[in-house]
Amino acid sequence: MGNPWGYRNKSQFQVREVDGVVEAGLFGAESHELVPIENCVVQHPDTVKVTNFVRDLLEELDIPIYEEQRNSGIVRTIVVRTGIKTGEIQLVFVTNSKKLPRKRELIDRIQTAMPEVVSIMQNINQAKTSLIFGEETIFLAGKDKMTEKLGEIEFDLSARAFFQLNPSQTEKLYREVARAIRLTGNEKIVDAYCGVGTIGLSLAKRVAEVRGMDTIAESIEDAKANATRAGITNITFETGKAEEIFPKWIKAGFKPDAIVVDPPRVGCEDQLLQSILRTNAKQIVYVSCNPSTLARDIQVLAKRYNVKYIQPLDMFPHTAHVESITVLTLKN
Repeated sequence: MGNPWGYRNKSQFQVREVDGVVEAGLFGAESHELVPIENCVVQHPDTVKVTNFVRDLLEELDIPIYEEQRNSGIVRTIVVRTGIKTGEIQLVFVTNSKKLPRKRELIDRIQTAMPEVVSIMQNINQAKTSLIFGEETIFLAGKDKMTEKLGEIEFDLSARAFFQLNPSQTEKLYREVARAIRLTGNEKIVDAYCGVGTIGLSLAKRVAEVRGMDTIAESIEDAKANATRAGITNITFETGKAEEIFPKWIKAGFKPDAIVVDPPRVGCEDQLLQSILRTNAKQIVYVSCNPSTLARDIQVLAKRYNVKYIQPLDMFPHTAHVESITVLTLKN
């Protein structure tokens, strides 16, 4: 990455009361001890500014902070996502209850001080879990989505929708994916783990048909809206697990020419890999953020596919993580 600083467009900082002071930060390694963070050089400055302002406001307004041991209090996480190209910011309060004391005053103070915060949401997570989000999201103020742009396409993003953390490197990633797939214009492509449709939409104008799926319903709603906004009509999206939807498509007679998978760190489910092996798709492009699960999945796909090349990408500078694009071609 040319400038490997301030690149993270999203922060998810836990909120706790430490010695009577409201702090925001991350947990220490293998613990739930909060490490307060005043500034982080890999976070976009806007995420830091909004998080710190909201943290201080929570203390000033004496809004109850989550206490993990007793499972009491209300505000447990501050989530901030910024649009690097649009300047829009979305703020999400993750709470232990639907109640949010002094909500009107809290919202008014935020909107007055920071008009760039265009979307304020509340997500309810009452479970004792390391997962940030719960299933229910409530609209508080502004609009229910923020907008970001990659290349020429605008993307609406709901609170829980996945979007790459490093937009600058993401554009390089998608260019590499597009370069990897040899296209004539007649191909049918699958975009597995599609999120808000970023990869599929970036390819749609160069192929005959794209189908994508994701488990988060809000992401699929965003993907459909993003396709409509871009005037792209040869792409469809469906909510559900890739390992369940993909075999259903194949059984119904759908025959993809190329498959793009961009799974979470745990990699692809074996059921999906077995379905891929039965398709005879000419190409697979595997976008991975975890080399170990990538290696595991390649071992399965190697029964019918050769690894043509692997291109690493520094998506997360100053960390041990690396993104990679692996191109696999069907054996003769």
